[in-house]
Amino acid sequence: MPEIEMSCFQNMTSLLPVQVTVENTEACPRYAGVSIKGVTIGESPDWLKKRLLSVGVRPISNIVDVTNFILHELGQPLHAFDLDEIAGQKIIVKTLPEGSKFQSLDERERSLSEQDLMICDGDSKPMCIGGVFGGATSGVKDTTKNIFLESAHFNAKWIRRSSTRHDLRTDAARVFEKGSDPNVCVYALQRAAEMIVELAGGEIASAVVDVYPKLIENQLITVTFDYVNRLIGMEIPKEKINEILLALEMKIVAETSNSFTVNVPTNKADVTRPADVVEEILRVFGLDNVPAPAQIRSSMVSSEKPDPNAVRNTVADYLAANSFNEVMCLSLSQSAFYKEILPKEASELVFVNNTSNVQLDIMRPTMLFSGLEAVVNNQNRQQMDLKLFEFGKTYLIAGSGLRNADSTAPNPKSQIANPKYVEPQHLALFLTGQRLPESWRNKEKVSADFFSLKSFVGNVLARLGVGGGFQETGVKDDIFAYGIKYHRGPQDLVVFGKVQPKVCKKMGIRGEVFYADLNWDMLLQAAKKAVHQFCGVEQIPDRAQRPCGGDR
Repeated sequence: MPEIEMSCFQNMTSLLPVQVTVENTEACPRYAGVSIKGVTIGESPDWLKKRLLSVGVRPISNIVDVTNFILHELGQPLHAFDLDEIAGQKIIVKTLPEGSKFQSLDERERSLSEQDLMICDGDSKPMCIGGVFGGATSGVKDTTKNIFLESAHFNAKWIRRSSTRHDLRTDAARVFEKGSDPNVCVYALQRAAEMIVELAGGEIASAVVDVYPKLIENQLITVTFDYVNRLIGMEIPKEKINEILLALEMKIVAETSNSFTVNVPTNKADVTRPADVVEEILRVFGLDNVPAPAQIRSSMVSSEKPDPNAVRNTVADYLAANSFNEVMCLSLSQSAFYKEILPKEASELVFVNNTSNVQLDIMRPTMLFSGLEAVVNNQNRQQMDLKLFEFGKTYLIAGSGLRNADSTAPNPKSQIANPKYVEPQHLALFLTGQRLPESWRNKEKVSADFFSLKSFVGNVLARLGVGGGFQETGVKDDIFAYGIKYHRGPQDLVVFGKVQPKVCKKMGIRGEVFYADLNWDMLLQAAKKAVHQFCGVEQIPDRAQRPCGGDR
């Protein structure tokens, strides 16, 4: 984008110069800004409001609306500071010590990380999380008369980490984390300054400050014509490829009979490999124009017996026929559950690095809490009588000592050089509320109880051909107030019972909850002994022939 001198800069004064220092050039490769004095904060004209509303942006004030307009016009986020709130008329772009406090625009006090890039004033007081969110005091207010307009290019990784760390998914952060154009900063700044002077009055009060120590140049990517044709699946004429790239402002600077080198502008931050260049070509050429192959080749594969999907569908159909609803919960969970409700050592949990949600920071080690969250969600919507089931996995560190792990001996993660993770499959059942659905036939309104759950567990085992040959052991622990475990020696098949009232209370659940955890991997192994039941769909009995629960 050419950096041109606009009309509002012709009579520029230097009454309010601002000094800019960038201490972290990795996180902020370019920082530009300009001062504008004597502005009047007010409503934007109708044409600007309509333009913003057409793209789903709510008009706020003329200054803020201009920055939002430039963001959507040029793809360059801007930020306006109240110049009178900048101590010493000095901007310092740097990181602050871990745990530093920052009052953000939403009036929340946030604890900063040493990896958060901050825009600070001359006293090193944070005014803004760079590229993410503004501060409570430094932003434009109704009484603002002088502003400092910022236009910068930030490192995508730094912005992504700060945005997710503080759960601030702003429009500016979304642009920066995908890669902004460093060479449009000054042009966007001048364009915005001209609009502000036109709509809010005032005049340019400083020269444009542009800290750009290392020029970011266009990339040169070499691609072979054979690679393009092979990846797309058809031969595209060289003239067509040149035409498409030229329309995308990606000029071919060198070409041979076998390959070409394309000059990728800095506004295409996601084009870094030959495959990305091919994607750009195909995007314009059109996937619909690629013919389907005349021949379709396939190979014969063998499947294990019984078919796990057929077994799963059979059990799911049985449960659905008995008024159960299937839920599909997140495999991500909150470590807070295992600190406050069901205490576990941190070394026993599988944590997620760089999670997009600061609360969902672990992979669930049990099916319990995801199901209880579904119960709470339904109860909050006046659905009190629930029968729920879920097929899913839990995520464990081998030897951590959690239920259904390969070993029952605790082994802290800190003592495991290369921890191995296991993902056992489960079927979880949840009962709460009335045993039978609300109807004129249900006059007694009997509540679901332990024996209701036991009948369903027994019928599921019978349907899988696991009708006996296991031991029963009573259970009472942090999860169950009372219950039963079916097992074959050390191998647990299912454990079920009444969830501890204190667990339900801490989750905000009203009433009793009965929970069954079936070890689906072990049950599939046991079902192989009854393989004739699952060899084909036509051999699976229809719903009317299947055993029904004790409630039917």
